[in-house]
Amino acid sequence: MKTDAWGEKYKPVPLNLKKELARAMRRPGFKAAWDALEEQYATLDALLDARKQSGLTQEQVAARMGTTKSAVSRLEASLRSDKGSPSFATLRKCAHACGKRLIVRMV
Repeated sequence: MKTDAWGEKYKPVPLNLKKELARAMRRPGFKAAWDALEEQYATLDALLDARKQSGLTQEQVAARMGTTKSAVSRLEASLRSDKGSPSFATLRKCAHACGKRLIVRMV
């Protein structure tokens, strides 16, 4: 048992992501919605992986891009929403800041 900030005891509920995703995939419309977001999440994963592999923080990537940490945070968040998509130039700057190259493939 763990204790929260007020000294209350609680028992965390384990989460099996694979099992929950499999269950969600059986819900009507979920798989179609999931598949529709595949490209956005693949791009976000690539961006986050590049930053992780480079060992850089958002602040360090921002400095290399000539921008602010909040701009890098917004860039990463924008790939999770339909509110706005980053330009090719911005994605390329981010890739270069992480010591990577941006390559786009259509499959």
